[in-house]
Amino acid sequence: MEQQRVPIFPRSVKGFYRKIKSSIVILAYSVYFLLPWLRWEREVGSSQAVIFDIDAHRLDFFDLTIYAQDMFWVAVFFAFAALLLFFVTGIAGRVFCGYFCFQTLWTDVFIHIEHWVQGERPARIKLANSKWTPEKIFKIGLTHLLWLVVAFLTGLAFTLYWGNAPDLIVEIFTLKAPLVAGVTILFLTATTYVMAGIARDQVCTYMCPYARFQSAMFDRETIIVAYDSIRGEGANGSHKPTKELIKREKRQEHGYGDCVDCGYCVQVCPTGIDIRNGLQYQCISCALCIDACNTIMSSVGYPQGLIRYSSEKEAQGEKTRVIKPKTIAYGMDLVLIASALIWGLNARTAIELSVRQVRQPLFVVLSNGDIQNRYNLKLNNKTDKAIPLNISLKGLDKYVLDLGRHKNVKLAPSSSLTLHINVRLPPEFIIKENHDFEFVIQNPNDVDSSWTQKANFSAPHKRNRK
Repeated sequence: MEQQRVPIFPRSVKGFYRKIKSSIVILAYSVYFLLPWLRWEREVGSSQAVIFDIDAHRLDFFDLTIYAQDMFWVAVFFAFAALLLFFVTGIAGRVFCGYFCFQTLWTDVFIHIEHWVQGERPARIKLANSKWTPEKIFKIGLTHLLWLVVAFLTGLAFTLYWGNAPDLIVEIFTLKAPLVAGVTILFLTATTYVMAGIARDQVCTYMCPYARFQSAMFDRETIIVAYDSIRGEGANGSHKPTKELIKREKRQEHGYGDCVDCGYCVQVCPTGIDIRNGLQYQCISCALCIDACNTIMSSVGYPQGLIRYSSEKEAQGEKTRVIKPKTIAYGMDLVLIASALIWGLNARTAIELSVRQVRQPLFVVLSNGDIQNRYNLKLNNKTDKAIPLNISLKGLDKYVLDLGRHKNVKLAPSSSLTLHINVRLPPEFIIKENHDFEFVIQNPNDVDSSWTQKANFSAPHKRNRK
C-alpha cells in the first residue's frame, strides 16, 4: 500500500547557521537577479557583463570570452566543479546541499513566504487542517501567488542572460521577444513553482541522485551534522525537564541525558527527519537543527553542542583528520585540472585556423600543364580587434597562390571568414604524388604573431603528367 505524503511545516529558528544560510541566500539572489544588468564595456559585442550571445556563438564573462570552439574547456570546468563537490563531500558531507544548492536556496525563500503569509508552524498546521473559509482561501491563494511571482522572476532573470537585458525585457513585456524566450520563462516558472513550492523535500529525498550516492564518499572522518547520543541519552534515555529534573546534575544522577525531548530539532528540519536517529540520506546538512538545539540548551542552562558538526571518529573519542589520503588525492586532482584549465584558457590563440582540401576533383591539370589544388581555409578571429593577415605557403617551391577575390585579407573582430584558395605548381617541381606543406598566416603588424596549418598537395602519377 502506497504511503501518503506527510506535509512538512518547518519552524523558523534563529542562530549562527541560520545567519550563514540567510547571508548566502541574499548573496545568491543578488548575483542571480542583478548580474544581467551589470554593464561591461567591450570593443565588440554586447556591453553586458555576463551574456550567452547565441548569435555570435560566444559566452562573455567579464573579460573572458568563450567561443563555441572552446567548449572543451567548459567541459573541463564542469569536471573541476564535480570533483570539487566530491572533495568537499568527503570532508564535510552535504554542506553544498544545505547552503548552496539551487533547490535549497529557492525552497528557503518559498518557506519564508509561507511563514510571512500564514504564520509560524502551529498556525500553518492549523490552517492546513481547517475547513475552507475565506481566510484560508486568501492566505493559501496569496502564498501561491507570491510563489508564482518569485518563480516567474526566476525564469525572467535566466532569460536575460541570453540577450541584452534592457532590450530583451522590453521585448518580453511588449510580446516582441522570440518564442523561445517565452517558452523558457514559462518552463522555468512552472518547474521553480513545483520544485520549490509543491515538491520541496521530495526533490532532495527522491529526485536528486546525489542523496543516493553521497554515502560512497563518506568515511568515519567525514564531518556531518550529528547528535551526541551518549551525552543526550545517558543511561536511561532522554527526559523532559520537569521540576525535579531541570538541573543537569539531577538528571545525571537519575541517568538521564541532556536531551529534553522538545522536538525543536525535528520541527525546524526542512526534510522532516529526526537527527537523533543517526545519519540519514534525507539530511542535507543545513545545520538548522544545531541552531534549534543550541537555543534550547542555552535556555535550560546546559552546554551547547548536543547536536553539532562532528564525525563518527569524534563521537567515539578519536581524532578527526581533514588531511588524509583521499582528500590529498582529490586535492591534487583539483590542482591539476585547475592548472590545465587556466593554462588552456590563457594559451588560446587569437586566430583559429582550419584547412580542408577540396577532393572533387582532387587536382586539376591546367592548359599550361600546371597542377592545381583547391582548399577551403577557415579563419576565426577570437579577439575584439580587426587583424590584417598575410597568407603564404611553406614546404612548396615555385608555387602560385590564388586568393580569388580576396586580395588583402583583414579579419573583422570576433568574426569568421572562409577563403577559397587555389594553389598551383608547375609540373617540373612535382616529384611525387603527395606533397606535405603548411599554410602560414601572419599578422604584418606583429612579426611574432603567426599561425600554421598542415595540408597536402595532390598531383597525378608521373607517367600521367604532360
